[in-house]
Amino acid sequence: MRKSTIAFAGALAAAGVVATRGRWRRYEVRESSMEPELSSGDYIVASIRNDDLQRGDIVIVPHPEIAGFDLIKRVIGLPGEEIDLSNGYAHIDGIALAEPWADGPTRPDGNWRLDSGEVFVLGDNRKVSSADSRTIGPIDAATIEWCAIARYWPLPRAGKLPTRPFSR
Repeated sequence: MRKSTIAFAGALAAAGVVATRGRWRRYEVRESSMEPELSSGDYIVASIRNDDLQRGDIVIVPHPEIAGFDLIKRVIGLPGEEIDLSNGYAHIDGIALAEPWADGPTRPDGNWRLDSGEVFVLGDNRKVSSADSRTIGPIDAATIEWCAIARYWPLPRAGKLPTRPFSR
């Protein structure tokens, strides 16, 4: 067994201990709205959010209409911004957003002005993501407690999830 696999297994065990203290939570991805980053059958670890949300963060959003059902989405728009979806692209305050994570064009067209304390979230797989801000509207950032940080299963895809290196 490789040393890196043993080290990762040790880190996973440590994460399990911490999870019992409420700072970490495990989730199973059960849909394909975040592909290619996250696939159905992936298991991820999320940490309790301790700072301001940033564009590119992968967050756990409580579904506004289904109690106890969580969504995994990516933060696209931040408080006070104007989000315009047109011609297959997301625009923030009139500037096209570079979205290396997006798979497919962003449809349908729409326009939202975020209030202070609201964020706009989308699934990466735009063709199949339906329960995101395009349909459920902007999300109250105060309701987002968890940020996804790593995938631990399947092992060949295990590792830290890329977030935050994105700007408009």
